[in-house]
Amino acid sequence: MPIIHKNSQIPTKSSGGIFSFVIQFAVVGIIFFLIGFAVGQKKVEIIGNGAIPKLSIQNQTPKNSNIDFTLMWEVLDKIPEKYIDRSAIDGNKLLYGAISGMVRSLGDPYTAFLDPKQNEAVKSELAGTYEGVGIQIGFNRDRRLVVIAPLSGTPAQRVGLKPKDLILKIEDKETFDLALPEAVDLIRGQAGTKVKLLLQHEGEDKPFEIEVERAKITVKSVEVDYRKVNSKNVAIVKVSRFGDTTDSEWDQAVGDVKGRNVDAIIVDMRNNPGGLLSSSIHVASEFIGGVIVKQQDSAGRISSLSVDHKGAFLKTPMVVLVNGGSASAAEIFAGAIQDNARGKVVGEKTFGKGTVQEPLDLTGGSSLHVTVAKWLTPDGHSIHGVGIDPDVTVEDTEDGSLEDDPQLQKALELIG
Repeated sequence: MPIIHKNSQIPTKSSGGIFSFVIQFAVVGIIFFLIGFAVGQKKVEIIGNGAIPKLSIQNQTPKNSNIDFTLMWEVLDKIPEKYIDRSAIDGNKLLYGAISGMVRSLGDPYTAFLDPKQNEAVKSELAGTYEGVGIQIGFNRDRRLVVIAPLSGTPAQRVGLKPKDLILKIEDKETFDLALPEAVDLIRGQAGTKVKLLLQHEGEDKPFEIEVERAKITVKSVEVDYRKVNSKNVAIVKVSRFGDTTDSEWDQAVGDVKGRNVDAIIVDMRNNPGGLLSSSIHVASEFIGGVIVKQQDSAGRISSLSVDHKGAFLKTPMVVLVNGGSASAAEIFAGAIQDNARGKVVGEKTFGKGTVQEPLDLTGGSSLHVTVAKWLTPDGHSIHGVGIDPDVTVEDTEDGSLEDDPQLQKALELIG
C-alpha cells in the first residue's frame, strides 16, 4: 500500500449532438480544474462557434506552450457518431478514462486517478473493512503488478499467496500496463463470489492459476500476545497495517502492555503493506525520540518529520520483525528503529516502497493520488526499489505456522 498523507452524474444520450455537448461541457470543467490545480489561475478563451471548440490558454509560464484541445474534442465527437454500439458509450467512463490516461502518462504507478467507486474502496480499506480476498498489491522494481502481502486470516493467506508473487492475469485480463486502481477494482467484489488469478512465485518460471473466494475482510490492525522467556515477560505486538483505527488500537495496546510490566517488546511488522504515514510516526514515537523519517520533494528539499508524543517504551529492549511483505509505512518504522540503533531488525529484506502519496478529493467522489515526495530514513537513506536489509537475516518457513516460526524464535532469543 502506498504511504498516504491523511489529510454529479453525466447523462448519456443516444443522440450524437446532445451527447457531445454534455461530454464537452463536463470535460471543459474538469480541464479547467486540472489546469488551475497544476499551474494556477489562467485566462482561458474559447475560440470558434462550432461543435468542437478550441481552447487557448493565456498568461502561461515560460515552461508551457499553448494547449489546443481540438484533438480531444474531435475524438469525443466521433465516438458517439461512429461507434457501432451506442448503448456501450458511457459519458462518465469516457471522462474518467481520459483523466486516468493523462495521469498514467507520468509513468508513476502510484500516482493515479480514482473514480468514485475506486476511491470508496481505498477509503474502506483504510477503515479496515471491505469485501475482497485480503491482499495488498503494488508494483515491483520492474513495474510489474505483485502481491505486497496477504493479510492474516484472509482467503488470500489460506490459499497460499506470498509476498512478491507476480499477478499476471485477473480473470482473463492481462495486468501488464494495468493501473493500480483498476487492478484493485477487478480483485474486489461481493463476498461469496470468486476471482481467478494467474500468478507466478518470485524466482520461479512456471505460472499457476488459482481461484479465490471473496469474503468480508475485517482487519484489526494491532494485536498483542505475551510470552515468558528465561523469566522475562515479552510482549509481541503485531501491527498488520496503518489505517484509520491504528492509532487508537495502538494506544489501547500500549496501555495493556504497560499494565503487564513487560521486560521486552517484539514489534511484528511482517506482511504489513503500509498505509498512513502519520500512524507509522505515531507507533515509532513509542520507542525513539527525534526524527522518525525524512521527506525529499521534487526540488530536492529535505524536511524532517519527528515524533508526535513522548514514548512509553523509550528504554524497553525491543526487536522488529520484517519480511518481503513489509512495505511503505512499515519500512518507515523499521528504518527509524535501525538508524537509531534502538533495536535489532530481524527477518528478510523488506519490499522497498519509498514514495509518499497525497490524496486529493475531487468533484463527484473521485480523487487523485499524487506522489509528492520520496521518504528517507533518519540517516538519509532511500529504500525505494531496494528495501531494508535486516540486522539479522532469518528465512521464514514455507507454511508460516506459528508453531514453527524461526524469525520469532530468533527475536525471542535476542530478547532473552
